[in-house]
Order: sequence, then C-alpha cells, then structure tokens
Amino acid sequence: MLIIGLEGHTVSAAERGHLQHPAVAGVILFARNFASKAQLQDLCADIRASAPRPQLITVDQEGGRVQRFRDGFAKLPCLEDIGAAAGRGLPAALAMAKEHAYLMAAEVIASGLDLSFAPVADLGRGNLAIGNRAFSAEPETVAEFIAAYVAGLREAGMAATLKHFPGHGSVLADTHFDEAVDDRPLADIEALDLVPFRAGLAAGAEAVMMAHVRYPQVAPDPAGYSPFWIQTLLKQRLGFAGVVFSDDIGMAAAESVGGVRARIEKHLSAGCDAVLACPPACVPDAIEAMAVREYPLARLDRLRAARAFDWAALPGDSRYLAACAALNALERV
Repeated sequence: MLIIGLEGHTVSAAERGHLQHPAVAGVILFARNFASKAQLQDLCADIRASAPRPQLITVDQEGGRVQRFRDGFAKLPCLEDIGAAAGRGLPAALAMAKEHAYLMAAEVIASGLDLSFAPVADLGRGNLAIGNRAFSAEPETVAEFIAAYVAGLREAGMAATLKHFPGHGSVLADTHFDEAVDDRPLADIEALDLVPFRAGLAAGAEAVMMAHVRYPQVAPDPAGYSPFWIQTLLKQRLGFAGVVFSDDIGMAAAESVGGVRARIEKHLSAGCDAVLACPPACVPDAIEAMAVREYPLARLDRLRAARAFDWAALPGDSRYLAACAALNALERV
C-alpha cells in the first residue's frame, strides 16, 4: 500500500487520478499543503471525496521544529523540552507528555485527519535528524515518556506510531541527506535504543515506522529493507502485530537499493505494510511499481481516528483547555 504526498493546497486533477488507484491507501500532508484551518478541512474533505475507498490522512505534527500546521494551532513544544521538565519532577513531566499528545491529536483530528506519525521513540544522542525531537538520551526515561504519550493519543482517539525503529538517535548522519550507518552490535541496540520501543508496544502502540539506518553488525540492509528487523525482531521476537510503515522513500538514505520501484519492492518484501511516497514527483512511479501487488487496505482500518473533534467546540472543551494550560505552563518555566 502507498501513502502519497500532494503538491499544494488543493487536490489537482492528476492527484484525483492517483487517489483512484487501489494501491493508494492514504495521504501524508506537509506545511506546503497548509494555508489555514478552513483550507485544511476542505482539503481533507476533498481527499476523501476523490477516492473510491476510505483514505488514511496523516501528518508529522510532533511539535517543535516538526509541526506542519501552525497558524491557528497550539504551539507544541519539542519533546526534548518536555523531557527536560523531568528534572523538576518526573510525574508532572509525564503528565505533560500525555497532555501534549492529547492536545496535538485533538487538533489534528478536528482538522479532518486521522493520524500524526508520533511519538518519536528515538534516543536524543546527537543525531542530526532527531535533535530535540527526542525526549531524552536515557533509554528508561524515554520509555516512561513514550508510554505516557501513547496513553494521551489513545485517550484522544488517535493511534500511536513509534518511530524510527529500531532507533535512529545513536548515529550522527541525517537520513534525509546522507546514508546513516550505526556500527553497533545487536546487544547494544537492544540494551539501549529498543527500550523505548518495547515500552510503546506494551502501552498498545498500533504502528511502527522504520528507520532508513543501516546496522551492518546485525543485518546488511537499512532497517526498512530488512527482513531481520521487521520479521524476525519486530514481529516474531517482540510480538508486534500492528502496521509497519516505511519512512519516506524520497530521502537520500532510501536510495541505496536504486530507484522508486526498487525501494518499494524492497520495503514490501521485507515486511512493510505501507510505503510513504512523500515527494509528489515520485508518486507516479510509486503507483506504477504497485501495479501487480495485492492491496490489504483493511490493515490500516485500526489507524483511523476513533473519535471526532470539532474546532468550534474545542474552546469550550474542559479536557482540551486543561491540555492547553499544561503546555502553556511549560513555556513560562
């Protein structure tokens, strides 16, 4: 299955054609697709009306520098700032993580989307792509925050997506621009980076997004292309039965196996359920690559928003207002 990117603020004629293809299971939106809350709601409604089957509409609305929708939305702090609040008391900081998740999810769902790819379960250990997107450098600390975040998402009716499995935070390179190689043995990765993922799975996370990182002491291919990481470790050893997403096939680190078709084939053969084709320019090739495959679209049903929010009602919603107040208090510290 494919999750595709769109070019602008509306659905083009060509994109309406893409949404007709049986392999297209959803859309991922970016800042380029956002002008206002009203426009975003119209866009989501048009996406749904343009497809002959339900679409999973997604975004990366993590907070901090990765917040695609801003004007009219709550200013979401980065996860590192929430993690740092643990120094003033862990229970209060964990409660703040839950409020962050609830607030983000309520606004995203109210806008017509189903899912934000969150939370980041990576360790904050200097990776150029992760940076302050991680709660902490310490595995056990991140694990506690991940469990709290998953609880907040689920309370709001949004599925949780743990990323980037098995851990992107302990290698320097940014996979958007470079190949990333983490040359540690499996024992080190299990003792450190996998700890938050285990906590998130135990908390009920419904999805996992793979890293484009290669771990040569463990398996030859980047994790998203690797049957070991997806089939053997994630599904068999950790018992995960949910949805496995690739990271964006438009990233530089995804290019190691060749063109768009090769990237899609490799991800799906390794065990990914859905492949993210975020750059609009690569979508036609991605659709062509899916021509002869089966499309188990029902696998994504559990990721659709489980409740509804209305922007007009949120200012009078006490639960939403409490979450806003909690995050505003963090900014004042």
